[in-house]
Amino acid sequence: MNSPENNTAPRLVADSQSEMTEIILPNDANTLGNLLGGRLMHFIDLTGAMAAFRHSRTHVVTAAMDHIDFIRPVRVGDLLILKSRVNRAFSSSMEVGVKVWVEHPQTGSLLHVASAYLVFVAIDGSGRRVRVPELKPVTADDQRRHEGALRRREYRESEAGRRKEAKQAYAAQKEAETAAARSR
Repeated sequence: MNSPENNTAPRLVADSQSEMTEIILPNDANTLGNLLGGRLMHFIDLTGAMAAFRHSRTHVVTAAMDHIDFIRPVRVGDLLILKSRVNRAFSSSMEVGVKVWVEHPQTGSLLHVASAYLVFVAIDGSGRRVRVPELKPVTADDQRRHEGALRRREYRESEAGRRKEAKQAYAAQKEAETAAARSR
């Protein structure tokens, strides 16, 4: 790993872009000959981690797979092309977008089959969070993705708060029910 002082310079989106290609084999598929959704998620996670690693230049762990769209099936024999890029860097986390295409092996035609957003956290060798470099959007598309990542983060945080409140309310209700049952 690079030393921390080498990791502070802002990076461009192009610095993190990653691509992975897989041929879909029978062991990747269900009984209908379609790629298993979990296997596609695994490929998406790997490709996303490559972009996060390239941006942070340190270990990364998957914190969330925020959203995934399965648009159309992928068949045995298809070439799967996954492309990832960091959309926004926060203090120790990064949102990464992954788009997935299938290439027909005989015609070379491409079809968009899936898209996903993931959140990765940069950590050191001891598992402690570390700061990541700032991301500098250059193009209008970079800027659009950068702004969208902030909106998605705000939504994730509000949903986490809502889930925490619901869990606390449920625990309080159960506690009250237990207390009422004891007093009978």
